[in-house]
Amino acid sequence: MTDSTKLPSGNAGSSSRRDFLKAASLTLGSFYIVPRHVLGKGYTAPSDKLNIAAIGCGGKGWTDLNGAWDNGRNNIATLCDVDDRQAANAIKKFPNAKYYKDFRKLLEAEKNNIDAVTVSTPDHTHYVIAMAAMQMGKHVYVQKPLAHNIAEVRKMTIAARENKVVTQMGNQGSSGDGVRRMMEWYKAGLIGEVNRVHAWTNRPVWPQGLAKPQGKFDVPSELDWDLWLGPAAYEEYNPGYHPFNWRGWVNFGTGSLGDMACHMMDPPYRVLGLGYPSEVECSISDVWTGPFKQGYFPESFPASSMIHLKFPRKGKEPVKMTWYDGGLMPERPEEIPADVKLGDWSGGVLLMGTKGVMMCGVYGANPSLWPEAKLKEKGDKLPISIPRVVGADNEGHYQQWLQACRDGFGKHQPLSSSFDYAGPMSETVLMGNLAIRSYFYRTPKKDKQWLQDYEYPGRKKLLWDGENMRITNFEEANQFVKREYRQGWSM
Repeated sequence: MTDSTKLPSGNAGSSSRRDFLKAASLTLGSFYIVPRHVLGKGYTAPSDKLNIAAIGCGGKGWTDLNGAWDNGRNNIATLCDVDDRQAANAIKKFPNAKYYKDFRKLLEAEKNNIDAVTVSTPDHTHYVIAMAAMQMGKHVYVQKPLAHNIAEVRKMTIAARENKVVTQMGNQGSSGDGVRRMMEWYKAGLIGEVNRVHAWTNRPVWPQGLAKPQGKFDVPSELDWDLWLGPAAYEEYNPGYHPFNWRGWVNFGTGSLGDMACHMMDPPYRVLGLGYPSEVECSISDVWTGPFKQGYFPESFPASSMIHLKFPRKGKEPVKMTWYDGGLMPERPEEIPADVKLGDWSGGVLLMGTKGVMMCGVYGANPSLWPEAKLKEKGDKLPISIPRVVGADNEGHYQQWLQACRDGFGKHQPLSSSFDYAGPMSETVLMGNLAIRSYFYRTPKKDKQWLQDYEYPGRKKLLWDGENMRITNFEEANQFVKREYRQGWSM
C-alpha cells in the first residue's frame, strides 16, 4: 500500500516537497503544528501559543498582561483601556497588538483571533466584561474580587460552567506554598479543631469615609469617561475617582474588603473548607465633621470596619470569623509572645485551634505555628502531601491558568482559584459590604431626640440564605445584593 502523504526524497523531489508544504499550509491554516523537537529547546510551538486580549492595561492590568504574556510564550494580541495614559506602557511594549478603548468592539472584532482574556479593570466593570468574554467561549482571568456585588458573582460562577471555559481569579496567594502548608498542618491535627478566625488588613491606603468629591473638571482628552463609567450610575468626571481612588466609592469599588479579603480570607476558607456564611454583622468607625455633628457618607466605604461572619458546618461547631480593616487588629493570642509581629505590613490571619494557633501574612505567606516551642518541630517534619504549584512564588498562578487554557476545559488540571471556588469565596467577601451598606440604611426618626434624627434598622445581625442570595430578616438589605445598571449596559 502506498503512503499518499509521504514526500518525495532527493533533490528531484525538492519542488514537489515545497508544493506539498504550500498545499498543506493552505489546507490546515492556523492549525498547522510544528513539532517541538523541530523548534528546539526554549521555543514554543505555535500550537501552544495563546492569543491573549488584555482588558485594562494600567496598574494591576500591567502586571496581569505581563503574567499572561509569560516572557513571550504567549501572544498579547489585543489591548484595551478606556484611558490612553494607562495603556501607554503596554502599547509601547506590544506594538503589534491591536488597541481598543471599548471592550465590546474588541470582543466583536477579534472573537476569532483570541483564546483568552484578562480582566483587570475597576470592580464595577468586571462582570460585564467577563460575562461577554465567557459567552463567546473565551477563557478568563479576572482580578479580585470577581465582581462588584453578590448577584454578579453568582452569575459569573454559573456562566463559567455553562460556557465550559477555564477561569482563574487574581488572588495569587491561593497558588502559594504557604496556604498548602497550612492545610497539611491542620489536616494533621497540629492545632486541633478551629472554630475562631481573625483576618485583618491595613487597607484602605486611599481616601475613604468622606463626602463625595466636588468641583467641575474637564475630562482628560485621553480618557473616555462614559466607557469608564460603564454600567455604574452616572457621575461627573472627578480625579477623586480615577485612576486609583475609585476603590473607596460604593458606585465603583468594593473598599478594603474587595481589595484584600480575597487574599486574607482565602487561607481560612480553604483550610477549613468553608461555604456560604449564615449570618453577618458589622460595626464601622464614626466620622465627626464638627462638635457633635456626625458625618453621613453612604457613597463611601468607611475608614475602618469590623465584620463578623458565621459559617455553619455539618457535624461540627460553626466557625466564627472576624474581619478588621483600617488598621484595626485582633487581640494577641496568649500563645504568641509579645514581641512577635502579628502578620505583616498588609495584614494577617489567625486560626485559633483547641491545641494551638496558626498565623500567616498576606497571600498566606510565612505560616507559623504557636506555641512555637511545642509545635514548630512537628510542623517542620510533616511531609508534603498536597501538590505544589510550580513557580508559585513568582508567576505560577498565571502559568497554571495558561496551561489549563492550552489543555482545554474538562482536560485541564484543577486550578487554585477557578470560579467554582473563587465564586463562593468572593460572595463571602462581599457579604461584608452588604452589611456595611445595610448599616448606612436609615429612615427619619418619628420621635426625634438630641443627636438622633434617624433610625438605622439595618444595624443588626443579618441572617443570610446563601443558596437563594437573600437576607431573611431585613428585606431592605436585599437591594444591595445586586445593582441597577445604567441604560444601555444591561446584560
